[in-house]
Amino acid sequence: MKKNVAFTLTPVLIALLAACGQKPEGAGGHGGPGGPPPVSVAPATQREVQEFEEFTARLEAPDTVEVRARVAGTIEAVRFKEGQRVQKGDPLFSIDARAFKADVARAEAQVTALKTQAELAKAELARAEKLVSVNAVSQQEIDQLRASLRAAEANLRAAEASLVQSRLNVEYANITAPVNGRTSRANVTPGNLVSVGETVLTTLVSSDKVFAYFDASEAAYLKYMAAAREGKAVARDAVAVQMGLSNEDGFPHTGKLDFVDNRLNPATATIRVRAVFDNKAGQFTPGLYARIKLAGSASYSGVLVPERAITTDQTSKVVLVVGANNIVQPRPVTPGALIDGMRVVNGIKAGELVIVDGLLRAIPGAPVTPQVLKVDDKGMPIPAPPHGPPRAAPAPASAASK
Repeated sequence: MKKNVAFTLTPVLIALLAACGQKPEGAGGHGGPGGPPPVSVAPATQREVQEFEEFTARLEAPDTVEVRARVAGTIEAVRFKEGQRVQKGDPLFSIDARAFKADVARAEAQVTALKTQAELAKAELARAEKLVSVNAVSQQEIDQLRASLRAAEANLRAAEASLVQSRLNVEYANITAPVNGRTSRANVTPGNLVSVGETVLTTLVSSDKVFAYFDASEAAYLKYMAAAREGKAVARDAVAVQMGLSNEDGFPHTGKLDFVDNRLNPATATIRVRAVFDNKAGQFTPGLYARIKLAGSASYSGVLVPERAITTDQTSKVVLVVGANNIVQPRPVTPGALIDGMRVVNGIKAGELVIVDGLLRAIPGAPVTPQVLKVDDKGMPIPAPPHGPPRAAPAPASAASK
């Protein structure tokens, strides 16, 4: 039994000994045994950067109007197509106005009659005042005529006000759109009797603009306020807000910030913020979900390194820098904003080579063989092209002899 085991293991031992005896290709070079391990490095980049925050939002119409009747009557016609865009002043409903027109005619007649009475009272007063000088009319009669004139003029004004109200009722019988926007469905149909202000005939939402409401976290709010105190924040009226819908890539729409609430919600530790976007094309519908990208700082010059170049030790964030003689130097850094895969850091100078790949092979204080990667226009390393397939290892001597 022991002989069989020994016989079985012998070829394995021979192969291992043969492999150990062979000198690997490139032995003694940079990548072989005894040489510095290879790592990929990229230069730290300095450029103008601007920090951004991203939020989720819901779109709302600036104006939501419940259209109600201002006079009681029977709906005569629905004069819009449900869901259509309308302009301010476009007709929506018609109420039977015959009774209101009759009121106008009655009020006009009343005004004419009272105007005649007022003119007569004025003429009588004028004649009486001429007779006062010859003592043909007493002062008491003059006072009575003056009172009659004032009463006639007051009655005339009341009749004129009643005429104005009657004419308004005729106008109110033609219900028009109070704002530019899109209509909802008609809740009443011709022939139905409506009362003043009770029935919602339809709902209209404005469409020229759209609001995007979102909640900023307490941390984001405090960060923005700190930047404002240091003069690094953008003025609220100048903040450009970018927006993208759920079916869009990126943030193709640009608006502006126009409202920040005056207190945080203690239950959620957030503050309500609003941005406004142009919607004359009607592409935004209230209620849609949207993504918001908001500038969190003014533009400033910063040093950036790839995010994957930052490691963590027990107490701080560290970047491994390849210094003189290709010696690895651990450099504590303070990370800032993440921008397009690049992290703003303090503690690194522009142009210093930082290790981005092969971090586990890099030992602080030991040399490495750096391979400098090309970077794009933002400083992000471009992956090196893959090497060709490895060359086949030479066959063991025992196999070659066969």
